[in-house]
Amino acid sequence: MTHCRLTRNRREFLSDAFCGFGTLALTSMLFEEKLRAARNNPLAPKPPHFPAKAKSIIFLFMAGGPSHLETFDHKPLLNQLDGQKRPAEFGEVKYQFVTADAKILGTKRTFQRYGKSGIEVSDLLPHTAQIVDDIAVIRSCHGDMVVHSAAQYQLFSGRVIPGFPSMGSWMVYGLGAETDSLPSYVVMPDPDGALEAGQPMYMHGFLPAVYQPTMMRAGKKPMLNLDLPAGVKLEERRQTIDLIRELNQAAIAGSDPEFEARISAYDLAFKMQTEAPGVFDISTERAETLEMYGVGKEPTDDYARRCLLARRMVERGVRFVTVVSGGGPGNLQWDAHEDIEENHVRMAAQTDQPVAALIKDLKRRGMLDSTLVLWGGEFGRSPEAQGGKGRDHHNTGFTMWMAGGGIKGGQVVGATDGIGLRAVERPVHFRDIHTTMLHQMGLSQDALSYMHQGRKERLTEVHGEVIREIV
Repeated sequence: MTHCRLTRNRREFLSDAFCGFGTLALTSMLFEEKLRAARNNPLAPKPPHFPAKAKSIIFLFMAGGPSHLETFDHKPLLNQLDGQKRPAEFGEVKYQFVTADAKILGTKRTFQRYGKSGIEVSDLLPHTAQIVDDIAVIRSCHGDMVVHSAAQYQLFSGRVIPGFPSMGSWMVYGLGAETDSLPSYVVMPDPDGALEAGQPMYMHGFLPAVYQPTMMRAGKKPMLNLDLPAGVKLEERRQTIDLIRELNQAAIAGSDPEFEARISAYDLAFKMQTEAPGVFDISTERAETLEMYGVGKEPTDDYARRCLLARRMVERGVRFVTVVSGGGPGNLQWDAHEDIEENHVRMAAQTDQPVAALIKDLKRRGMLDSTLVLWGGEFGRSPEAQGGKGRDHHNTGFTMWMAGGGIKGGQVVGATDGIGLRAVERPVHFRDIHTTMLHQMGLSQDALSYMHQGRKERLTEVHGEVIREIV
């Protein structure tokens, strides 16, 4: 039995207790310092609301609307009805360009079952077919808008108008940054140009500007001026940045979040001069890896480089990366109004090999478990022909897929009807995609909110459902 010795007087008591009081005081001071640091740095890492499966996301954005009917959703009835009016039993949908007298358009693609899961994939995507057991195919996606800009806004922000935060900004707002020497949220656009919704679809909306994306440049030099100017030493540049920070902070005293974001950007730019050059130098990769992605050959070189950079960035702590396929006017995207065959053969040839290589590379490096990958566009394509050989925008039923980050591969969720017109089995709205992504990152759609104009706003707008079949 342990006996406690009583102190004999007040002086002895204070002497014995001194170290204990000191420890408590030090602990309190350190905790307060940590809270102050978090307040002063909105990008400081934050704990998730519950245990997370993923810590980063790569969104492979197929801009313009890839056809589910030519990729993952085999509809033999389409070819049987080719050239005929849509049967009345399928109902009506609204289109942008398809006319009332339009006829069903069959597909020239062939489908086979692949992997242990036996998921059907078209011959348009032979490389993706080889990793089908690692992906969860969602064949019953649907959105609310049939025009590019509004559909792109909804895909990224959950709303059909600009001005709301993108999912990338929400993720960084909820979890902070894992690295302070690279951006937390990166967008790599297509070299062919801008999209209909423009840069606002990627932006931070009403969230503080510190959560905005870093927009990379298209081409082989995604970021300029990463080298120090001639004759300038690293320590000299650090002193300059520190002086600018002190002067700015003294002037604004933390009252201007936009200005604070600019100060943070200056500081990040300095840190990137030491870290980013190594990230963007893909010559350090093994020749086998470059070949697997399709770097150095056409037509895969550009998208291969960007997919490889996405892996290198999440490897170093970047939270959210969007890799865009498609840019500029219509046919340079997956926007096959005139000729579905010409357009999709070309776009798939640019992206299929790099996409499959990204999944393989993440998996062999042990990163797929912690990296959630999303593939898809703002809608699919119509069963009816537009202009004889093309397909119009189609938002009532289309396909997206997820992989990694705790997602169960080799799964198919939902189904469209016999001609791919409408999601009829387990419909999945964009808000359900968002909710599932948040869930895998350990974020609650209800808890992740921001007060804006007297209302608690959130990514899912109303309430989405986790796609339980795949998590």
